[in-house]
Amino acid sequence: MAGYEFITIWRFKAPQEKIWDLIFHSEDWPEWWRGVEQVEELKAGDANHVGARHRYTWKSKLPYRLIFEMETTRVEPVSLIEGRAIGELQGVGRWQLSTDGETTTVRYDWKVETTKAWMNVIAPLARPFFSWNHNVVMGWGGEGLAKRLEVPLLTPSENDQADFLKNKTLQRPS
Repeated sequence: MAGYEFITIWRFKAPQEKIWDLIFHSEDWPEWWRGVEQVEELKAGDANHVGARHRYTWKSKLPYRLIFEMETTRVEPVSLIEGRAIGELQGVGRWQLSTDGETTTVRYDWKVETTKAWMNVIAPLARPFFSWNHNVVMGWGGEGLAKRLEVPLLTPSENDQADFLKNKTLQRPS
């Protein structure tokens, strides 16, 4: 299997609670996130949604779809959601939200492996395209969320940029 690690950072001048609500309710993502074709709830989970399971169908800029399930493994209301991916992608995803004044920063860490045979076979050559494709889809998410919030998607802060540069290797497939 081919492994990938990514960090995505979005910033908005909007309340953390409002952003949390839009990210936490992933069943509504197809309404505002281009590329998310379908989200199906498979299992509800506990009161904090730990144990909840959803099936996601993603359509990207490149001509393929990915279908995988996410099981929520950890929730710290209004600040953190972590889950385990199972299916055509497997690994861990983590949303972290924080506020500095009026600005909310959303950080998504995504560490996954592909399980589709054709993706693994071409990974040595296709890695840059798969990474680019991931960044395009996450860009669509940031733009869609900004539009839904009716605020601009802000440029990352100096701290975010330093963190991004420090973890630059996480932007490229491992």
